[in-house]
Amino acid sequence: MKILILNHDEVVRLLPMNDCIAVMRDALTKLARGEVHQPLRTIVRPSGAAGVMGLMPSYIAGDHAAYGLKTVCVFPGNPAIGKDAHQGAVMLFSAETGELLALMNASAITAIRTAAVSGVATDLLAREDASELAIVGAGVQARTHLLAMAEVRTVKRCRVVSRTLEHATAFVDEMKAQVPFPLEVAGSVEEAVRDADLIATVTNAKEPVVLREWISPGVHLNVVGSSRPHSREVDTATLAASALFVDRRESTLNEAGDYLFAAREGAVGPDHIRAELGEVLTGEKPGRTSRDEITLFKSLGLAIEDLASASYLYRKAKELNAGNWVEF
Repeated sequence: MKILILNHDEVVRLLPMNDCIAVMRDALTKLARGEVHQPLRTIVRPSGAAGVMGLMPSYIAGDHAAYGLKTVCVFPGNPAIGKDAHQGAVMLFSAETGELLALMNASAITAIRTAAVSGVATDLLAREDASELAIVGAGVQARTHLLAMAEVRTVKRCRVVSRTLEHATAFVDEMKAQVPFPLEVAGSVEEAVRDADLIATVTNAKEPVVLREWISPGVHLNVVGSSRPHSREVDTATLAASALFVDRRESTLNEAGDYLFAAREGAVGPDHIRAELGEVLTGEKPGRTSRDEITLFKSLGLAIEDLASASYLYRKAKELNAGNWVEF
């Protein structure tokens, strides 16, 4: 049989942001309805190694039933040498025979689907008139989050801040032609997020980069960069003051440093999580309840998001006769 191989550029071409947002809405809805089997990711952390490896298996039922496995290496030092911190592959398997169907670039899928889930969260939780965007970080996820936010809200301005002025300036120069609103470089995180009603944090920070006193009533935050128990991007006061939404409770309680630090400090407990996004999509749980409420989506990334993306890409590639089909 032949398997499909999709490289980075092919994934980007076949999975535009607007399509991926729709795919993520469907995947998160199915997760909430119990149509997904997904254990916690397994992390391989060798002592003294430069990075870690994550194994993320899942299964989805229904018309496009399939098994998936993402194997991804996370190397925090990669951006300094011009490479994505996430490296790996997503494998798609037949639910009928178990045969390998496809091998796809994980960096591209991760970049797009992560931002697309933030797009779903923003569409569900941000105020309808939210228009002042702040992005903290200027890497791969900053680029895809800019595109995702532009899909779900009428943004009037975006302020960008990074650890270096050079990185923020390069981001603005690269992305200004891709969106219809102005991009500005902010001199500090405080300057970027003050008066913003949409905030995306997409950094490698270990300590908080956003403080409660800097953010306004009614803001929506997508907190994305930290996916480890011992790092966080927002302080305890921000987490405690927010209505907290997650992709999955189990993942949050085991892996989300932004939540776990606040919990260890006694500021929040498991009942502080209002809902998973899928529960809001199905109407089981409420989203934003007032105009001045601060809503926060803590993103960790789920295997089902990779599987749903890979399944969509496989069908799209077959339809368009795209990618490389190789005897296996």
